[in-house]
Amino acid sequence: MTVAPSHHKAKALKSSSRRPAKDLCSECGLCDTYYIHYVKDACAFIHQHIAELEAEAHGRSRNLDESDDRYFGVHQDMMAARKTEPVPGAQWTGIVSSIAIEMLNRGIVEGVVCIQNTEDDRFQPKPVIARTPADVLAARVNKPTLSPNLSVLEQIEESGMKRLLVIGVGCQIQALRAVEKQLGLEKLYVLGTPCVDNVTRAGLQKFLETTSRSPDTVVHYEFMQDFRVHFKHEDGSVETVPFFGLNTKELKDVFAPSCMSCFDYVNSLADLVVGYMGAPFGWQWIVVRNDRGQDMLDLVQDQLETQPVMSQGDRRQAVQQSIPAYDKGVTLPMWAAKLMGVVIERIGPKGLEYARFSIDSHFTRNYLYLKRHHPEKLEAHVPEYAKRIVAQYTLPE
Repeated sequence: MTVAPSHHKAKALKSSSRRPAKDLCSECGLCDTYYIHYVKDACAFIHQHIAELEAEAHGRSRNLDESDDRYFGVHQDMMAARKTEPVPGAQWTGIVSSIAIEMLNRGIVEGVVCIQNTEDDRFQPKPVIARTPADVLAARVNKPTLSPNLSVLEQIEESGMKRLLVIGVGCQIQALRAVEKQLGLEKLYVLGTPCVDNVTRAGLQKFLETTSRSPDTVVHYEFMQDFRVHFKHEDGSVETVPFFGLNTKELKDVFAPSCMSCFDYVNSLADLVVGYMGAPFGWQWIVVRNDRGQDMLDLVQDQLETQPVMSQGDRRQAVQQSIPAYDKGVTLPMWAAKLMGVVIERIGPKGLEYARFSIDSHFTRNYLYLKRHHPEKLEAHVPEYAKRIVAQYTLPE
């Protein structure tokens, strides 16, 4: 008689039940499956062990004495890239979608875990296992809300699928790596995106209504390297709002507690990461972490225009000044915010230095959040690389 794996005996929590991570839950979807059996080891907000999982996924943990490793994680290569023929309707040029489609078309994988949206709400995430290029294309454009990607894990095992690509963000990928050996897969590929400051659907609505001139017509948005939030609207127009003009007092509490406690902005455990923050404006930043990631990138290499990563400027003074400004909820008048944005765009950090600026700003903010709201978790939850980054700055009590 075949004995079912122990996780088959575990029951998933109902969606209304309280999560084991409590208020720090990122709604990754693991607890909606019988893999909740592993949640105490798998959840990024219960058991933080990125260094050990890095060694398993990439063959080594990051070198903390090497700046690029300390900031951007284990990697073999980094570059800026964009598709020579962009995918219509993609948020950027469609690199992520193109890799997923190539992997399906060539039979490298049998399915792709990705996020479409519900029929009645473009921002409400709907996790799916895409089996066709059309399914993948239906998932293009980021959904900037907490998303239960891992809720489809049971379907993977039940389907008999053996070769899989998973697209996700850091907290989802840490949980996935922790249960990877339980999935019965012959090959798992992980394509990650950097992630910071996600919100609930209600929080997203508050952000849109507080920040955009036309919240109901926003198709997608992003905090960009020119220190502005870029909103794309249904009519194709682009609205920009300076970072320094955001209503910080109104928005300080809109971000999910999990995101305010996260130190994996760069998606350390993915094989390949595609984002934007380390690249010049208009380009995407690609981080190849291991050989699987290189194999994935090779599939679309002939579709890309690439250039080496660059770094310019000094972030440190801007980061140090931003710490008390955020802490006190300072919002500049719009004219001053626009002027500051223009000045910083010209003389401020660019390329990898902009990425370090963003990491430093969020890590110092999140360290303070944990210290004030979950001091008992501070020592164990903050990875050593994040402690070293935060130690560069003077923090308020």
